[in-house]
Amino acid sequence: MITLRGLPAKGPIGDEALEIIDEGGIVVRDGVITHVGPFGDLKNEGKLHEFDQPCVMLPGFVDAHTHLCFAGSRANDYSRRISGSSYEEILASGGGIYDTVEKTRQCPEKELLDLTLRRLDRHVQEGVTTCEVKSGYGLSVESELKMLRVIRQADQAHPVSLIPTCLAAHVPAKEFSHPAQYLKHLSSSLLPKIIDESLANRVDIFVESSAFTPALASDYLEQARLMGFDIAIHADQFTCGGSALAVKFNARSADHLEASGDTEIQVLAKSETTATVLPGASIGLGLDFAPARKLLDCGCCVAIASDWNPGSAPMGDLLLQASLISAYEKLSNVETFAGITLRAARALGLYDRGQLAAGMKADFVTFPVTDFREILYQQGKLKPNRIWIGGKQVT
Repeated sequence: MITLRGLPAKGPIGDEALEIIDEGGIVVRDGVITHVGPFGDLKNEGKLHEFDQPCVMLPGFVDAHTHLCFAGSRANDYSRRISGSSYEEILASGGGIYDTVEKTRQCPEKELLDLTLRRLDRHVQEGVTTCEVKSGYGLSVESELKMLRVIRQADQAHPVSLIPTCLAAHVPAKEFSHPAQYLKHLSSSLLPKIIDESLANRVDIFVESSAFTPALASDYLEQARLMGFDIAIHADQFTCGGSALAVKFNARSADHLEASGDTEIQVLAKSETTATVLPGASIGLGLDFAPARKLLDCGCCVAIASDWNPGSAPMGDLLLQASLISAYEKLSNVETFAGITLRAARALGLYDRGQLAAGMKADFVTFPVTDFREILYQQGKLKPNRIWIGGKQVT
């Protein structure tokens, strides 16, 4: 058992900090862990099931940044990108996010739900037990509400715990002549309805020259904060500015950070904002990884998420991506595991999961190996053979 308990919330961690319990056991009552320790010490704590083969147990994975509620494919965009076109050029020509918006708007609600559930089926097989899911491919009140309602239905129908986020401020809707008008429309017409229907308590915005400037984003985020929403920001993907805004608004997380330099890293390190790195986007766009090693060494809390989306990160394999950024950025086993469990949970404001410890949600996975180091060594090809969510085995 790799418990991941007792680890620091921020900064670097060496593998010597790992708590490893050989021949470990875990006791669950009403979906919550009550005891963790040597199996022999727990035999009086209730009915126990003993595995007939060796395995390594970890907390269930938390994917803290996804866009997996969408319709359509962007294979054409990908072909253009590997032929030399940039992300910004494709977006400016009407492709990119706008292409997915058109397809998602046209997609019937039931079909969109089926697509989302199928992606979640694959995600849980790969060890993800909690998953953040963003809207942002509607860009209208009606279509954004449709997406958030689909996310709520998927949460009710699927064992994976879903955390909905309103990303209506993904890019400016084409129906508006100026981005400021669109953001004002969202503040007055969409966010109150999200509150009325209890569809999400998180708001995200893409801070970038091709989307919204820091000044425009600041006004929108202030309105969202006054309404009681938690904040997350797509920050420093191509240019800087978003991470400073995230710290200003005490955002739960600043996500992407591929363009972050020493100044941005120092600002993040002095804050309580989680730095969420998205290796899938770097792979999909052919860009450098976010500076995860520097972020950790300077004292940041670093989470790793898949960014599963139809454009820049269509792979959606969290463990594979975490294994790759671990190799390229020289992250230890424990830094990588923490980045997809307890530190990812912190990015979502969740403090009841991500560790094998008493009082935590009983989400855990096992791998059919005897050495935990095999998991990253096999670079995402080794998958869990059993998954529990809330104490119930789901695969």
